[in-house]
Amino acid sequence: MMTKVGFLPEETSSFVGRRAELARLDTALTTRRMTTLIGPGGVGKTRLAVRAARAAADRYPDGAWWADLSPLYDDALLLPTVSDAVGLADHTLRMPVEALCEWLSDKNLLLVLDSAEHLRGPCSHLLAELITTSPGLTVLVTSRQPLGTRGEHVVRIQPLPVDGAPDALQLFEDRLRAGDPRAGLDAPGDRAAAADICRRLEGIPLAIELAAAGIGRHTVAQLATRIGTRFDAPVDAEDLTASRLDLLADDSLWPRRHRTLRTTIGWSHELCTPLERLLWSRLTLLRTDFDEEVAREVCTGGPLTPQEVDRALQGLVAQSVVQRDGTRYRMLDTLREYGRMWLRELGEERAAADRHARSFLGLARRAHDGWTGPDQVSWYHTIADTHLDLCAALDHLLAHDVASAQEMAGRVGFFWACCGHLSEARGYAQRALDAGPVEGPHRTRLQWVLGVAALLQGDFATAEKYGALCTAIALYDHDDEGMLGATYLSGLTQLMNGEPAAALEAAERVLRMTETAPSDGASPEPRTTAADTSEAAGGSDADFDSDPAPVESAHRLRCRLITVFALTALGRLTESGRAAATLRRSCELGGEYWTRSYADYQLALIALLQGRPEDSATHARAMLAGKHRLRDSFGIALGLDILAAAIAAQGAGAQAARVYGTGHAYWRMVGHPQRGTPELGAVRETCELQARAAVGDAAYQRAFERGQADNAEVGLAAALHSGLQL
Repeated sequence: MMTKVGFLPEETSSFVGRRAELARLDTALTTRRMTTLIGPGGVGKTRLAVRAARAAADRYPDGAWWADLSPLYDDALLLPTVSDAVGLADHTLRMPVEALCEWLSDKNLLLVLDSAEHLRGPCSHLLAELITTSPGLTVLVTSRQPLGTRGEHVVRIQPLPVDGAPDALQLFEDRLRAGDPRAGLDAPGDRAAAADICRRLEGIPLAIELAAAGIGRHTVAQLATRIGTRFDAPVDAEDLTASRLDLLADDSLWPRRHRTLRTTIGWSHELCTPLERLLWSRLTLLRTDFDEEVAREVCTGGPLTPQEVDRALQGLVAQSVVQRDGTRYRMLDTLREYGRMWLRELGEERAAADRHARSFLGLARRAHDGWTGPDQVSWYHTIADTHLDLCAALDHLLAHDVASAQEMAGRVGFFWACCGHLSEARGYAQRALDAGPVEGPHRTRLQWVLGVAALLQGDFATAEKYGALCTAIALYDHDDEGMLGATYLSGLTQLMNGEPAAALEAAERVLRMTETAPSDGASPEPRTTAADTSEAAGGSDADFDSDPAPVESAHRLRCRLITVFALTALGRLTESGRAAATLRRSCELGGEYWTRSYADYQLALIALLQGRPEDSATHARAMLAGKHRLRDSFGIALGLDILAAAIAAQGAGAQAARVYGTGHAYWRMVGHPQRGTPELGAVRETCELQARAAVGDAAYQRAFERGQADNAEVGLAAALHSGLQL
């Protein structure tokens, strides 16, 4: 699935023909800054773009990156989607287009935007800016029409040849065998009948694939006869025997000259059972890949029981309407478009959108509840991977069910902040607050999300404001979890502003206030405060052992993390080490990785400050492993800095420089030049000087530039390798 650098979709079926088109594309990618593949739906633009990009990828030191635009229902999602595609998770207050332009400005990469026709204007404006500011950028676009961008080179893709060339027939036979390895064109007359089918379908790849999928219900000869009968019928928009897509289609998207594909899709639709057709229409609400459970949640209703959804889904897979990859499913945008027309015809659009929104609200609830459990990493990835569906659900709820939208925006907001979707987290939280009155925990949670997003963007004044608001509201509502969350937000803001004593005092006070005595007479939950752990500084990690605390809530774990950060900043290292070790074990007990990784970060910093660089490197690598599991670029950037410092303190100057260089690449991903907790600044400066002294300025610079130029994943893997090269 991965190219040498970057990401391109995996090719899951055979690729047939197109040698001339691939040669033209290769020349275009070598000589042109922007190339647009145009052609009707189903002609094979996406497959051709994947193959061409994969062939050209090694020519681009910064890789080939893919953005699928077909699920985007709003041009507001264009910039976040393209930013995600090229690995940018900006944590600043800059305009998103400014951040993307800066990120790409020194890159030499290939960017592929697939299915851009419904966003032609926004795509054209965005690409005009990117191409102007990024001299090393090459763009390949697929669209039904040119974008109209200055300098655009258009390559028109035609259907496969059907006279005198074997490509269309080869595609038919390949797809026939993919559905049934025992199938073939061996019976007398089959090959001639298949060739006739391909001619009737004018060599359009999607039409041929849909026809091949119908062989399970007909022989090749029967299929040729049925297709011939349909295509020989007169074209009449008023004729009710014509394809329904002919009656419903917008001529601007489906011109009459593309009747072949429209008719084939309509014919394929008629071959479906009534329940398969109903499922086809309801699945079109899903913007991202889905599994069977999601299909049941979104599509069950009326005659479609959960069991019928499963049965109908397999029927759609058998007919190539839905594609399956392992346990995941997706629908081509051309077929999704047809299903959406049927959804409108059935009068089900609102009901289907309601089910979709309820499903993803339920997902947000389960993810929120599972934050501190053993499935935290899985939930984290699920929220990241279903981002477009979550946005669609929120937009629908904001229009039709404000209370549910307010709940959902609060529950999903912290995930989005951690995934790097800070603008969306902040924007949806603000829209939810503005949409109507909200009370209790939902209000506190929305304001907390606003504050956390502002803090991560470096907007400390806004973070301080919302920290105070959350505290006041949680006190009024007698909401312990709200108090813990507010204290985390206010404490982190104070730490970033250089006020660790105030952060420590507030965190310890709120941890005591919210501590509940067990009802079974057991001893109270052990607290981790400065008073409980005060001893002389010094010692090894073994001195930090103590009995682990019971599993705690996410907000309580994060509030305890503030005490650890504050104690370290105040120089009370032994106390901080004990608190960090206890916190880490509490997180490990519950399967929590996010806070646990920051406990590892603090243990690494403490060990480094105490003159134990080997222990520091061990803890830093543990932090990096956790943050890598969570795909947390900001956390990885912090971890690489502390690891580089630990390696430098051991005298491995070149290796430290390379890790610093990889860290710099990750800091650029989040839009911050070397930002972290204030106490790391002096440590980093000292260790960088040590590294330079160990190998000399020239060798240090070469190693730093190597780390900066590495593919981020490659650089991180090298950093996680424990062997030192002294």
